[in-house]
Amino acid sequence: MTVIAIVGAGPGLGAAVARRFGREGHDVALLARDQDRLDALAGELVADGVSARGFAADVRDPQALAAALEAAASALGPIEILQYSPVPHRDFMRPVLVTKHTDLLGPVEFSVYGPVAAVQQVLPGMRSLGRGTILFVNGGTAAVPHPDRAGTSIAFAAESAYGHLLHDRLSCEGIHVAQLIIPGAIVPGHRRKDPAALADVLWSLHRDRHGFRHFADDLDG
Repeated sequence: MTVIAIVGAGPGLGAAVARRFGREGHDVALLARDQDRLDALAGELVADGVSARGFAADVRDPQALAAALEAAASALGPIEILQYSPVPHRDFMRPVLVTKHTDLLGPVEFSVYGPVAAVQQVLPGMRSLGRGTILFVNGGTAAVPHPDRAGTSIAFAAESAYGHLLHDRLSCEGIHVAQLIIPGAIVPGHRRKDPAALADVLWSLHRDRHGFRHFADDLDG
């Protein structure tokens, strides 16, 4: 088995995905901004029998993100699976009529520059393996733009287009690209939006390798 890199790893979905893929024998690279929190999460996962390490980077700094992924591959082995799932900042969600061009810089850095930098960093390793999976996790505005959440609506649309282009281009190389849209919030205990339930879905997307866009729940759910 090889490595899954979880960009935007935290105690909710990231931890659940780490445990799910860890059960299948994958080592786990955890990426987020705070090294201390990553180390604490990695310690919890190791105690549960999952091989995990943290690598700090801000997704809005493409060079730092690429360097963290490079360090993860050097420490753990080639990255076979990339999950890009950081949680957007609240200030990205402004009403469209008051959103200025400068307000879109953060969302675009977060949802376009970050994914592109991450994919470009891990793609050579996937090609050398002859296989790979890239998983994009987005909120409902990736499918249905919301007038009060202009930043994520616009940036998620661009991220979705990038992912779909990758899906079409890389499938012939054994690299599967998929998007999971989670409408609303991740809800512990929810039948379909509990972190463990979502982790099972992401595992199935990696395993079954069909289609690009998938929904965790109904868009109005």
